[in-house]
Amino acid sequence: MTLLATRHRGLAADLERLERGLGSDATILLLGGPGTGKDRLARLLHDRSPRAAEPFVRIDLASLADDLLESELFGHERGAFTGAVARRDGRFALAHRGTLFLDEIGSVSPAVQVKLLRVLQDGAFEPLGSTRTVRADVRIVAATNANLEQEVAAGRFREDLFYRLNVITIAMPALRDRPDDVPVLAMHFVQHYAARNAKKVDTIARGAMERLIAYHWPGNVRELEHAMERAVVLTTGRSIEIEHLPEAVRQAVPLPAAGPGGVPVVSVPVGTPLEEVERLLIQATLRSTGGNKQRAADLLGIAARTIYRKLG
Repeated sequence: MTLLATRHRGLAADLERLERGLGSDATILLLGGPGTGKDRLARLLHDRSPRAAEPFVRIDLASLADDLLESELFGHERGAFTGAVARRDGRFALAHRGTLFLDEIGSVSPAVQVKLLRVLQDGAFEPLGSTRTVRADVRIVAATNANLEQEVAAGRFREDLFYRLNVITIAMPALRDRPDDVPVLAMHFVQHYAARNAKKVDTIARGAMERLIAYHWPGNVRELEHAMERAVVLTTGRSIEIEHLPEAVRQAVPLPAAGPGGVPVVSVPVGTPLEEVERLLIQATLRSTGGNKQRAADLLGIAARTIYRKLG
């Protein structure tokens, strides 16, 4: 998958700018919800950088309490705390000369923020229980689904650390807002898992692809990856068919055929419950607007919040 695979205009513009900064050591901040592909992009950025031959190290900052987090980041000496039976290097030391991916940077406490700021400023830190200063040459890629500007305004995130992180910022939109990416990503995952499972799968049938594009992907890129892995495992031929997709994806309604004037038409059987008719019409309108809920609401003559309520 190339760095500029996406045709989402906002993301493509961000990535074009990012391409020009790949050769630098500028800190990169990735913004987006769970499953939007931040971890994959972080790895891709490393692989395309001059540091590609050096370590790529990842840490989920939200999964660790402060005392454990400091040890994981900066390492510790033997006896630094109960259970520290041996000296251990932290993630900054392990990522020396490479890239360190700090996932969920918005979740760290003020105490840890202070120590992170120092490392970003001069590359120096002290392992827990030690007075020796260690220096690490790392390129930082950070990610969060939090609004850091709001966190700064609320006093929960240091302004100086935010500016250190906010050198190059990339917003990762939800997959439902970039349907043109679905075919590219789906084939990428098919090829990946076909190779891993030693299977000759090289196509996605038209009907299956229509449903992949129509589905709203609440789990974003991660859900699409899992769906394609499942499909590769289930198929006995060279093509991914509708029956190989998860049930929720199979039930997605493809974009309607165009009627007079090129306007898409929604057809439903007589007797279809009104609630289901509303849901199908909203889904079809969203697909025709590329996922733009406000535009879809304007076309339907309803409030955008009604779309959220009707689709759950």
